[in-house]
Amino acid sequence: MRYKQLGRTGVQVSQLCFGTMSFGGDADAGESGRMFAACREAGINFFDCANVYSDGAAETILGKLIKGTRDELVITSKCFGAMGGDINARGASRRNILQSVEASLKRLGTDRLDVLFMHHWDATVPLEETLRALEQLVADGKVLYLGASNYAAWQIARGLGISEKHGWPRFDVLQPMYSLVKRQAEVEIFPLAMAEELGVISYSAVAAGLLSGKYGKGRRPDVGRVVSNDKYATRYSEAWFVDTAEAFTSLADELGVHPVSLAVAWAGAHPAVTSPIFGARTVEQLQPSLASVEVEMTPELHARIAALSRTPPPATDRLEEQVGR
Repeated sequence: MRYKQLGRTGVQVSQLCFGTMSFGGDADAGESGRMFAACREAGINFFDCANVYSDGAAETILGKLIKGTRDELVITSKCFGAMGGDINARGASRRNILQSVEASLKRLGTDRLDVLFMHHWDATVPLEETLRALEQLVADGKVLYLGASNYAAWQIARGLGISEKHGWPRFDVLQPMYSLVKRQAEVEIFPLAMAEELGVISYSAVAAGLLSGKYGKGRRPDVGRVVSNDKYATRYSEAWFVDTAEAFTSLADELGVHPVSLAVAWAGAHPAVTSPIFGARTVEQLQPSLASVEVEMTPELHARIAALSRTPPPATDRLEEQVGR
């Protein structure tokens, strides 16, 4: 396991980040503990969570697991999503942010979050209001670094400008979706991150299982998020995604590498990405992602894999200027 600096924070994190979305849901407390132990044994010190994962149960389980080694770990969580029936227990208002973080700290059994992500953009709240609340949390020592998840590049850039104007802590870490079939982050988010020295922990490297080797032309599993979850079915509904998955699986077979290992390694090889997030429901399902660190992702192999999917056009749409580059 290698370690990389998270943006310009000075914090060293493992090249893989384990996402705990399954804790308390697809994985019970016992299986969650076994996965946590396997990650620690592999050298992972970076764990991503969110208040909405299993309605808070993921934070509670993770909190019990980190006791005794808290200071060795980098722990993230998020706020924005609805928690309970209170109409105000959601969104990016100062009220909800402050209350959400207090609840997360209690569930996690810790005095601070290493990184707090705003989980989504909130068009109903002025960004200054959100950032002022985040500044207060940093000043109080309850949050060390700030992050933005699922923000567009212009939203991140606007936040950076506001923070600089007021002398407030800025976003230091981004969490965008990124995989072989979801490459929009390459257009503006990744260049922004590199220019501003922001850490990036991308998610969904295996595209909700689409790149796991189980999908292809006329082939799909009986159980899986793309099969049973309407949100993921819509997200990965374009026909060319399956064509890419088929070609990707064939390449993985040719190389003698598990498709999951190859997918995670490919996402993590982008120069803007600090640590791709990976998840699992069981210890067995965890292993191919952990094995991604053993994949030799040369520039030639990275380009060969990229050629299996559609490269998004540049932000200016002046595709002709990319010819020959």
